[in-house]
Order: sequence, then C-alpha cells, then structure tokens
Amino acid sequence: MSGVEEKPKDIIKFTAEKLSVDEVSHLVTSPVCGAISLFVGTTRNNFEGKKVISLEYEAYLPMAENEVRKICNDLRQKWPVRHIAVFHRLGLVPVSEASIIIAVSSAHRAASLEAVSYAIDTLKAKVPIWKKEMYEESSSSWKRNKECFWATSD
Repeated sequence: MSGVEEKPKDIIKFTAEKLSVDEVSHLVTSPVCGAISLFVGTTRNNFEGKKVISLEYEAYLPMAENEVRKICNDLRQKWPVRHIAVFHRLGLVPVSEASIIIAVSSAHRAASLEAVSYAIDTLKAKVPIWKKEMYEESSSSWKRNKECFWATSD
C-alpha cells in the first residue's frame, strides 16, 4: 500500500458540454477500491406515444449544487464510499446522450451500488432541476418530477 493516504473526493459538475462516462468513472477510480458503480441517465426517444427529439434541462445552480453536496454527505454517512462524482447536463440533450452520470467508488460493490441508487432517487426528489421534453411535432412539455418533494399529489 502507498504511504500517502488518498482523501475522499466529491466532484460535482453542471455543464452544457456532452458528458463522458469514461471521464466520470476515471475521477472516482482509487487503488483502495474494488468497485465503481455508475448510473447513466440518457434521453429516450419516446414518451406516452410521442416521439422525443431532445430534452432541455435548467437548474437553479446555487441550490442545485448545495443539494448535491448534501446528497454526497448523506452517502458518506450511510455507506463506506471513497469518491463520489455527480455530473448533470444542462441545456439541450439529444436522444441517446447522457443527461446525468453518478459514479461512486468503494472497497466492495454493495456500498457503491446502494449509494448510486440512493443518489439518483434523492437527486430526483430534492434537487431543483427542470426537464423539458422536445417533441418531433414541434411541441414541447415541461415535465413534473413525480419524485420531487414539492410536487403536489393528484
């Protein structure tokens, strides 16, 4: 083992640039970890019978970054994880491209798998990010996030 202790990292990025699974995975790689778990959310080409051509994301960045930091802290309280990366795309995201990548490294797979699942569920419920679906027939629709805590019940 190396004599230098590697400090845990939380890497949070909101960007209009195309996301790279390889880049995010590399950021959480550690010689003391035997697992890296990833969640990659991509734009699908359909919703309720409509052809989706892209998604558009907006976020209130100061609050979004703060909420993601809280999620990282929660992960560290619940599981023995090493590094955490949460990258979210803003602006237009074409079909099949990633809108979010969450990566977590840990010594063993259970911790990172559970942490990634918790992270995406909590992000969708608490982080102020809005999604607009752009349809082929020139219409669009802002989507209500069912998991979001401030959404009203029907």
